[in-house]
Amino acid sequence: MYKNIVVPVDVFDAGLADKALSHAKFLAQHSAGKIHLVHVIPAFSPVLTRGFISDARKMEEHLISTAKEKLSDLVKKNSLAEETSHLYVRSGNIRDQVIDLADELKADVVIVGSRNPGIQTHLLGSEAANIVRYAHVPVFVVR
Repeated sequence: MYKNIVVPVDVFDAGLADKALSHAKFLAQHSAGKIHLVHVIPAFSPVLTRGFISDARKMEEHLISTAKEKLSDLVKKNSLAEETSHLYVRSGNIRDQVIDLADELKADVVIVGSRNPGIQTHLLGSEAANIVRYAHVPVFVVR
């Protein structure tokens, strides 16, 4: 039933990622599914990086490299099968990149971690809420 599971993670917030990945692992094991972990790096604004283009490119390359390493670490830490775990690092709007990847992969479900509700986030974190609102597939929210 859940052959393609997309799990957006913030590689700099392992606790939240671990919660989502434990649920993804359970679903994948029970349906012979694949887990697609994605970390999205916010796009740099051309206005902010004008005059610093080479530095911005170096910074983005560093962020991508670091994110890939941390995604690999998450796979190992959560004992995910490497042959069924696929890693993606994208740049841009988090909601758009997650939804685009889910569409490209014909995902069956997206599993997102969310913080406990607070005054600013109401019931969901803003990124999780945006994914829930606009995704074309079911979205599981894990707290």
